[in-house]
Amino acid sequence: MTAERRRPIWPWVLIAALGVVVVAFLGSLVWRLINPPVSPLVNEDDPRSTIQVDVVNASGRQGAGRHTLEFLRERGFDVVEISSTGDRPKRSLVIDRMGDKVSARKIANALGIADTLIVTEIDSMRFVRATIMLGSDIDKLEPFLD
Repeated sequence: MTAERRRPIWPWVLIAALGVVVVAFLGSLVWRLINPPVSPLVNEDDPRSTIQVDVVNASGRQGAGRHTLEFLRERGFDVVEISSTGDRPKRSLVIDRMGDKVSARKIANALGIADTLIVTEIDSMRFVRATIMLGSDIDKLEPFLD
């Protein structure tokens, strides 16, 4: 009679563990491709060049401006003012105040606002790069997807 030879199990455990690590890294890569991080800097070489914005709550929802302020500050943006208005636009938009489309796109991407909803209205009296106008569609924006 021949003795049955048992194969060690540890190589299979090692292969399974490495497979899990590879799948986790691939998942992370795909997530970063779908949701790239947004830099809050105007100039990537100067860490003091934070994008300054103001938020106008035109959504009719109380506290939406404050919630957006906290969301943007957590991501490194400098929100200098929040206000509200009686206007009720259907869509939220980003108003470019300095002709800086790159910064306006960064803000729009952080909030989940489409690039087509970036409007340029240069105002040299404001000291912000952009104004965020929150509309009736705020439930579709990143800060409110909870």
